[in-house]
Amino acid sequence: MSNSNGGISCTLGCWGLAVVVAGISWLMLMFVGDWTFLQASFAAIVIAIILGALLSWILCRPLQTTATASAPAPTKASTAPAETSQPEPEPEAAPASTPAPAAATTSAAAVTPSADLPGQTELAERKGEWKYEGEEKPKPKAKAKAKPKKAKKEKPAPAADMSEDYDKDGVLEGADEGKRPEALDGPRGGKADNLKEIKGIGPKMEKMCNALGFYHFDQIANWSADEVAWVNANLEGFKGRVTRDEWVAQAKILATGGETEFSKRVEDGDVY
Repeated sequence: MSNSNGGISCTLGCWGLAVVVAGISWLMLMFVGDWTFLQASFAAIVIAIILGALLSWILCRPLQTTATASAPAPTKASTAPAETSQPEPEPEAAPASTPAPAAATTSAAAVTPSADLPGQTELAERKGEWKYEGEEKPKPKAKAKAKPKKAKKEKPAPAADMSEDYDKDGVLEGADEGKRPEALDGPRGGKADNLKEIKGIGPKMEKMCNALGFYHFDQIANWSADEVAWVNANLEGFKGRVTRDEWVAQAKILATGGETEFSKRVEDGDVY
């Protein structure tokens, strides 16, 4: 009974842990990855199912095999019927043995041949002279010392900030890539544009853009290829997002007062 309870509690614990991890993943996808509610929820459900099944299979399966192995095997004493002990019959008294005649024993030991056997004298003279000499075993050859293996040279790992050529100039992006766009000390008139209307810029990304001095759509719309490369290389944790999400193209539409499908959803409150 305790083994089955242990297996159920192990399974519940594994699925509980999977649900907690899925919840954390949902929060990260919503607020850090800028995913929609439906996308983050679907991903969290898939994570919970896969992780719960995997943990249950790895951690809870040995409980069943251990329970089976720990069951005591029936002993012969418990299955076999008790044998009725019967008193052993008392041994009968052995008849008194008659002592062997001493004369026969002494006479057998005292018998000696009357004459030497043929070759007996020659054999006695050669006794102790013969010696068996076996063939000497060849000594094993000394093993040659193994040559030390040369250590393989490890290739240096590429720098973490060089991963892709965003501006297609044949040079991987780095922290000093491109040209820094013109930045502002603060928003014009004290009011910044809602950069979250650009797909790919969430609340966290908007704060990062403001910290770099970017507050308005027209700033992003006028970025050149070198300036885009600089921003791609300096967005810590989000490198390459400007090119992948086409910020400049969206900003050109929004800077002239136009709207995109994504900006309409943001204004209606369907995204954030």
